[in-house]
Amino acid sequence: MVESTRFRVRSGKLDRRKLTLGAAASVAAAGLPLALLAQDTGEGWEQAVRKVLGEAKPIEGKLLVDLPEIAENGNTVPFTVSVDSPMSGTDTVKTMHIIATANPQPGVATFHFSPLSGKAAVAGRMRLARTQDVIVIAELGDGRFLMHKRNVKVTIGGCGG
Repeated sequence: MVESTRFRVRSGKLDRRKLTLGAAASVAAAGLPLALLAQDTGEGWEQAVRKVLGEAKPIEGKLLVDLPEIAENGNTVPFTVSVDSPMSGTDTVKTMHIIATANPQPGVATFHFSPLSGKAAVAGRMRLARTQDVIVIAELGDGRFLMHKRNVKVTIGGCGG
């Protein structure tokens, strides 16, 4: 009998549950918090916004959000977010949160800044499950919050979603 050099699993299959449990055990063994592994908290977008803002009332302005009005592919929706801030003294940006209202996991990303960042700007791609609002919240160094909401239409095969 010829032995294969490939990884073999005794049950014959490595399903997602076994992989997740193995990864969790590895993380626990390494002493890292499990929260880094499991991002799905089961909360809706309203709770995600409330968790960021608390009782604060966000204000408009200085937050520039560049998202397409129509995204032909929800798997790779480009975004650029920036705050007009000199990033010095009390006029700094501490964090930026991107929340998608119709995704199963509303928290898309959180970015942390310091005065050493130079400017508060990020760009990337996100995944959107369907047509929905994208909310961007920036927390400033003085405790105020900026917020911007933008609707993105996600088309599926050019038919609309």
